[in-house]
Amino acid sequence: MKNTLLGSLYLSLAASIWGGMYVVVKFVVDFVPPLELVWFRYIIAFLALLIIGVVTKQSWRIEKRDWLLIFIIGLIGNTISIVTQEVGTMLSTAQMGAIITSTTPAFLVVFARIILKEKITFKKAISIILATIGVYIIVGEAQIDLSQQLGGVTLLIAALTWSLMSVLIKRVPEHYSQMVVTSYAILVAIALLTPFTISRLSELDFQVMMHPSIWGGLLYLGVISTACAFLLWNRGLQMLNASSGGLFFFFQPIVGTFLGWLLLGEQIGLSFWIGTIFIFIGVLLVIREE
Repeated sequence: MKNTLLGSLYLSLAASIWGGMYVVVKFVVDFVPPLELVWFRYIIAFLALLIIGVVTKQSWRIEKRDWLLIFIIGLIGNTISIVTQEVGTMLSTAQMGAIITSTTPAFLVVFARIILKEKITFKKAISIILATIGVYIIVGEAQIDLSQQLGGVTLLIAALTWSLMSVLIKRVPEHYSQMVVTSYAILVAIALLTPFTISRLSELDFQVMMHPSIWGGLLYLGVISTACAFLLWNRGLQMLNASSGGLFFFFQPIVGTFLGWLLLGEQIGLSFWIGTIFIFIGVLLVIREE
């Protein structure tokens, strides 16, 4: 029970951090394009994890047989999923992003069944249905423009790849430090993204980027929403079933919508609170089952 509560706390914190991240991204992306923004996030995150890992004397040794799995996690989750999420959000709307993101736990249940042979229990299925209904109540008034179809498809790819990555993390041997695994996965993403970003860096206005609000936002995105949140998410998934853990992803649209109202003046109504109740009921069902 202790592991269940601790894992639930880790996953809730990670998803909540990602929900708040959209407020920062919405401001910073006006000055740093999506691809370069992801690259800067990962550079900052890797340096932060490297410093912490050295200070805490982590073992950085990985068995040869596990390198391919870590590379695939870095490719699918840290590279394809994050880049398609940023591009999809740019091509569509935040509300469409929230709707499509809500499919992630459902995909996660399917991948967990296929790869990890986890059972899809009745209570787990009800939990996902309730939480999904909650998200649709929160963002259900979004007007989906068919011209944004490309953005929707891109966001769907992001949801699929994130779900697959979250399941593959469960295949990483538990004796490895999650800080080390997260660091190597981020390093894979940096290596894959560098050829596409290095020639574009000269186009950035570094004088503008030196403004405290910009570099402060980059530090937040790198240290908090990437290094810390990825670490919390990966650790939490090790403590729960992959399919159950995915349900905590629903905290992302809750926090994102709430902070949009609090900091950006976006309007929320009764539907937000009703939807939030549905999501919390779904999460509590999973915690009780675990």
